[in-house]
Amino acid sequence: MTKKIYHKLAVALMAVALLCSLGSCTDETKEDTHAVLKQNILKQYVAHVITPTYSQLASHAEQLVEDLQALRQQPTDAHVQAACATFLEARACWEKSEAFLFGPASDFGIDPHIDSWPLDEDAFNIMMANDAQINAMDNDEGDVYAGDHLGNSLLGFHGLEYILFENGSPKPAASISDKELVYAIAVAGDLRNHCYQLEVSWMGDEAPAAHVQKVEELEYNSTVNGSNNSYGDNMINAGKPGSTYASTINALMSIIDGCNTIVDEVGTSKIGKPYHGEDIHYIESPYSQKSIQDFYDNIISVQNAYMGGVEGERNSDLSVHYFINKLDAAVDSRVLASIDNSLAKIAGMKAPFVQYYTDATAKAAIDALAELDDALSAAYDVLRNE
Repeated sequence: MTKKIYHKLAVALMAVALLCSLGSCTDETKEDTHAVLKQNILKQYVAHVITPTYSQLASHAEQLVEDLQALRQQPTDAHVQAACATFLEARACWEKSEAFLFGPASDFGIDPHIDSWPLDEDAFNIMMANDAQINAMDNDEGDVYAGDHLGNSLLGFHGLEYILFENGSPKPAASISDKELVYAIAVAGDLRNHCYQLEVSWMGDEAPAAHVQKVEELEYNSTVNGSNNSYGDNMINAGKPGSTYASTINALMSIIDGCNTIVDEVGTSKIGKPYHGEDIHYIESPYSQKSIQDFYDNIISVQNAYMGGVEGERNSDLSVHYFINKLDAAVDSRVLASIDNSLAKIAGMKAPFVQYYTDATAKAAIDALAELDDALSAAYDVLRNE
């Protein structure tokens, strides 16, 4: 073989090596870019979806205690209406959190503790006749007593809703007894405490100091598996030592899974059970008649989670939506359209749901939610195969 041929062969081999090297570098750069993007999406999700939702929830729950205390001191219709307005603000924040019930809401049993329904009205009447229980709640430790002794069917949002609302409207102050207000203040205090727990569990020491102190005083769990990690840090540090998430993709998948879970619950249980006659008593928020608003806010929680922020704090370039779109634009478009359609169909339901749970508009919402559930499952698969 001549020197000329050797020279050409060497040049060709060098070219191939250079191309391979460039290709490898391109792949590595792409991989590094994805790694940074995924972590930034998780940071955005924690800071601008979870944190503002739980912080607002804690603030409204705190205000609700104060409103109820003011109502007991001056039992006027104006004070009832103020308490009702604050209740609905807190309720909306809670419903907008249900796409991320994974974490402390589930791990610490907070979800069933503050949001079980229907209210056990027989147990409520027995409690009201028990002066010893009422007296035990009528002091500064009433919130702790209520949380420890009443049971989930008498606690949380729906116990308070029962006291404050009737047939979709605030009750007249004259129809709410002092005993009922003792109970309501204690239950609202317990609700506030667990809202603090949610906030502190995700934010750690970045939560308001008074809320951290209260959670510590009550000896509530607020870290991941008893470690020093907050739930926020645990998610942001996905894939790193100490995190329960094996990778950033696993953490992103948990976001989609949380969305899937609430969409399925709204469609098959919250709307579906009454509509199909499986359980006509399985109607959330029957006293305030805000069931449809609850459903709508649940899907807003999905939208916030998918789009990278609550209203006013959204950055779609740092969202699950953005990442799914990079991987499979058709699946992302399907999810976006399904979210919009679900919101529209829920908004179009005949109200109040407690009276019209078999209406055709309920079925339309169920069908839209089933499609959203399927679309989110497709997005989950995109992430799983990434």
